[in-house]
Amino acid sequence: MCSVISRVRPIQRALALALRVRTNTEGSSCGAAESRRFYHGLSTGVDPLRATTARRYYSRMARTEGLLFRQLFESESSTYTYLLADTETEEAVLIDPVLETIDRDLKLIRELGLNLKVAVNTHCHADHITSTGLMKKRLVGLKSAISKHSGASADIFLSEGDKITFGKHHLSVRNTPGHTDGCLTLVLGDQSMAFTGDALLIRGCGRTDFQQGCAKRLYESIHQKIFTLPDQCLIYPAHDYLGQTVSTVGEERKFNPRLTKSLEEFVKIMNNLNLPKPSKI
Repeated sequence: MCSVISRVRPIQRALALALRVRTNTEGSSCGAAESRRFYHGLSTGVDPLRATTARRYYSRMARTEGLLFRQLFESESSTYTYLLADTETEEAVLIDPVLETIDRDLKLIRELGLNLKVAVNTHCHADHITSTGLMKKRLVGLKSAISKHSGASADIFLSEGDKITFGKHHLSVRNTPGHTDGCLTLVLGDQSMAFTGDALLIRGCGRTDFQQGCAKRLYESIHQKIFTLPDQCLIYPAHDYLGQTVSTVGEERKFNPRLTKSLEEFVKIMNNLNLPKPSKI
């Protein structure tokens, strides 16, 4: 009898171990799948506990409490316009509006019952005309904003560290010159989102061959002002030409083919792009 029991117990232990391993593996696989659903580009080769913690963090960061967020697209110039609002006060901010889509944008703002306080441009655009001037004529009390280094006209001139407030939320201003002298990156107060204009694009960056462009300044701006944000911070650029909608600081620091190079290599790449000028410059 004892010999039978002694033979059974190792089998039971082996089955129990196999079941635990299977359970852990399945949990990790489900976690990885859920992570990919919440957050593009999360590596599946991570510790399950860390993946679970990160997954909750990404989810929370992508859903800032009391924030309404819309990403809008203009197809001719492949420009993104971003609408952010406080759901309680209904105060709103619009980033990089385009003249061709002014009716669409105003219609959405009216439908959502928002009070648009500020329309801000991340820089002077060479590839499209901003709608801020015309929008101010159609919305009483709306103010335009742009960097004080841009050389453009606006109601509000923004500097490093300034805040654009809407309800209980705000966008912090970071100067990120290099594409132009007046390029700004706007960072949501909890650092869950960054609107990088033409400085940092998804797997790319803004060109530096005209409009006060400087490859060295752009490289330093991105590394010092954007890549110092949390890895999980979502990156929303002013343009994308491949149908990509969002990235993260961690992804770009790891996978951006230009910005993973040394400064010297980056400058050489940017000086040899030989791109045609934008059609609306």
